Amino acid sequence: MYRYSYFILAIFLLQCFPTPKVAGQFTQAEFDEMALQMAKGKVKDMTVQELIQVKETVILLDAREKEEYEISHIPGAIWVGYDDFSMKRVKDIAKDKPVVTYCSVGYRSERIGEKLQRKGFKNVQNLEGSIFRWMNEGQEVVDKEGQTTNKVHGFNEDWGKWVKKGVVVYE
Repeated sequence: MYRYSYFILAIFLLQCFPTPKVAGQFTQAEFDEMALQMAKGKVKDMTVQELIQVKETVILLDAREKEEYEISHIPGAIWVGYDDFSMKRVKDIAKDKPVVTYCSVGYRSERIGEKLQRKGFKNVQNLEGSIFRWMNEGQEVVDKEGQTTNKVHGFNEDWGKWVKKGVVVYE
């Protein structure tokens, strides 16, 4: 009788606590919902496809930490950081130039975009889904030497799970 009760309890618990998803097991809709929640703010979003169309005419700002940027970044991006962000890093950018910020999923870059707007930058957008979406859509990233790579810094395991394409590292 006790064996049967434990068996029923085990089945019940398995139903209540589904197996957690790991990297690449999320649907695009789940990623979109997460990215939307992370980037809620005052900065207009730009899709990956829109960025591809205008990439040569915008200034890309990477709002991740230096270690993340050095693993990989979107070609042509300028590192500005997040925790230690300073307006000094963008002092040479004209405030009327189009600027696109990105990070891992959009939260940090949204905050940096808001800071830029408060300081008078007129045309700031945030890359929707940021570098994780960029990678998931098969776009090129480069390492600190400018060489194409398939690696992306996952920030931590809770966030790295959103990467479907490429190799997630936590160096």
